[in-house]
Amino acid sequence: MQFSEFDQFCSYMESFTNLEKKNNGYTVRLYRLDRMRALLDHIGNPERDFKAIHVAGSKGKGSTASFLAKGLTALGLKTGLYTSPHLSNYRERFTLAGTFFDDTELVTAANMLVRRLEGFHFEDEWGTAEPTAFELYTSFAFLLFSHTKCQWAIIETGLGGRLDATNTITPVASVITPIELEHTAILGNSIPLIAGEKAKIIKAGVPVFISRQREDARKVFVEEASVQQSRLYDLQVEVEALVTQTESDGQHVAITWKDGAVTRLLLAMRGEVQAENCALALLVLKTLGVYRQTVTEEALQTAKLPGRMELISTAPPIIIDGAHTVESLRHLLNSFTQLYGTTGNTVIYGVLEDKDHIHMTRLLLPLFERIIVARPGTFKKSNPEALFLLLQEEIKEMRNPPRLFLEKDPDKALELAMETTEDPHAILCTGSFYLGGDIVAAYRKVEEMASKELEVVACP
Repeated sequence: MQFSEFDQFCSYMESFTNLEKKNNGYTVRLYRLDRMRALLDHIGNPERDFKAIHVAGSKGKGSTASFLAKGLTALGLKTGLYTSPHLSNYRERFTLAGTFFDDTELVTAANMLVRRLEGFHFEDEWGTAEPTAFELYTSFAFLLFSHTKCQWAIIETGLGGRLDATNTITPVASVITPIELEHTAILGNSIPLIAGEKAKIIKAGVPVFISRQREDARKVFVEEASVQQSRLYDLQVEVEALVTQTESDGQHVAITWKDGAVTRLLLAMRGEVQAENCALALLVLKTLGVYRQTVTEEALQTAKLPGRMELISTAPPIIIDGAHTVESLRHLLNSFTQLYGTTGNTVIYGVLEDKDHIHMTRLLLPLFERIIVARPGTFKKSNPEALFLLLQEEIKEMRNPPRLFLEKDPDKALELAMETTEDPHAILCTGSFYLGGDIVAAYRKVEEMASKELEVVACP
């Protein structure tokens, strides 16, 4: 098999079991490391060809990974960045610190992977088991970074940590961002259980860096670090104060370190959560000795990721954010209301079945004049009708309830939002990266139509 285009490779990958589509069923048969290790051995262990930083957590891990990659790149270190999921394009998952690889390099690495996979066979007590799509994408990322001579790579976990396909690397540092209740059917229904899954990325003798955590999560990480004899760096200890404000020009951040030094930043990636993500990345880079004052800070200020309070339109303002946990949504709404207030705005909202619908819904209700429930893609299970019924129940006791709409089609949901939101009020799309990607695609269609209309008007 030979690919001439990267999209052909992505289509081929989707023919394998895709665990990203599952909301439950954390079985050893599906989630395991022995198959992934056998796969990496078979293709030549490309994960050993670069230094790696491993990032896990419930929220903020993609942004933290992006900050780390930008910091390393600023020092002249070629750095691969592997994140998931993507918003609009699979290329977003495999980048050079946020910059797409040339398609010729992607296709070359894809063909290398397929050639090296020839003859791979994995069998256990249940019979023959094919690699999953995520295992193959992870192998592809390792091979791509090796083939393109990356010196470093920032590797984000896909789900959990203990049995995640990325947990086959031996990193120079492990990084754990805040823990929340998420993927409870797979990772466990309590903070300590979820933290226990994430903690297993901590490797013997390898330093671990944790963001500010709930005490029941922090205790798990401290215990695992002790077992692994790994030095633990706690952002809560290292940072004396963290002040941030969301403005139209970016995220203003002031970090006061425990020695009294103050770092001031204006981040291109907006959202109050980015202050802590950036501080954690700075702590990692400083501790590892891959830091140069001013140069590093200037690089981190340029970091951006799709779907992180991303402004895709200014008239009207349309903001895309994949917040899908209670705390990430709370932080997003704090930043959104700093910019756009609490009156006249519209939210396009869609969440998957396994999310905390009640508490997320209650955060949204008092802040928006219109709530449009849309389908968050078809990649995973969702129930927009049930979500709409929940909203109807929740507004019964409200004095000034928002107007509710059920419009599952993302194109029509965006059209409705743009028709009903008057200038200068804003439209927020949140609840799911899958929905965010669909709304971005819908907006591109709107732009194309507007461009064609202008061309017609311009014709003599």
